[in-house]
Amino acid sequence: MADLSVNVAGVAFNNPLIAASGTFGFGREYGEFYPLSALGGISCKGITLERRDGNPPPRIAETPSGILNAVGLQNPGVDVFINEDLPWLKQQNTVVIANIAGNTPDEYCQMAEKLSATDVDMIELNISCPNVKNGGVQFGTSCESVEGITSAVRKHCTKPLVVKLSPNVTDIASIAKAAEAAGADAVSMINTLTGMRIDIRTRRPIIHNNTGGLSGAAVFPVAVRMVWQVANAISIPIIGMGGISTWEDAVEMLMAGAAALQIGTVLFSDPYAPVKITEGLNRFLDENGCKSVTELTGTVKPW
Repeated sequence: MADLSVNVAGVAFNNPLIAASGTFGFGREYGEFYPLSALGGISCKGITLERRDGNPPPRIAETPSGILNAVGLQNPGVDVFINEDLPWLKQQNTVVIANIAGNTPDEYCQMAEKLSATDVDMIELNISCPNVKNGGVQFGTSCESVEGITSAVRKHCTKPLVVKLSPNVTDIASIAKAAEAAGADAVSMINTLTGMRIDIRTRRPIIHNNTGGLSGAAVFPVAVRMVWQVANAISIPIIGMGGISTWEDAVEMLMAGAAALQIGTVLFSDPYAPVKITEGLNRFLDENGCKSVTELTGTVKPW
């Protein structure tokens, strides 16, 4: 069997499969299906400084090959996460990534400082949530704002810092460069694409928030393209995500330039997807004479 371990920003993962933030909660429900140590890591549900109830329903709508969501970062707040969820997560023998979102730079910095004093392994800076009013999206859509928020948080964060990038920009490579210049240890990408559905009978948007984030298999080609572009622009690691549903998708994303992967929407239809993807990835490596999964990263050969 090939070596599936990867290292991202000094953090060792048993395998490259990470449960994506917002799709896995804090892991307790999925822990009833299989040991969470089967995952390389868990990026926890996005947390804010104070408790949030999220957006009013309806806030999820099915779309062709995906879903549209505007949950609005419903979560118990950072202190509850630290006191109640983190101790359990640290017993699961997998990497724990805390995903944080805020309305102001000060909120991000306060959370980074609190979490840096805990046992979380990494902090993922969500500056690209497209469905939260007065939230993350304002920080993720220009080089100046990305550099500003990353630099501010870097001063308060002693953990490896991952900046989660929005695809809703004109030049993703420049955004990634700004994050790298401001001190990011890695980037994760892509977050959801902004979308909308309309109920033709009521003539109202299906989602109460009007717009939401599109995820699932439909966004996969966009994610592959953006990971490839960014891999050619920066030197820090990329955690690739966006519609990965099969082991073939995982191989493709690694070849595009990802060092590790996050798996999200597919979990709703198949909770065992990360386990199946890991098994398929291992078979592919063995069949192709690869000793390590790291041999796949960035090996695409453009025409």
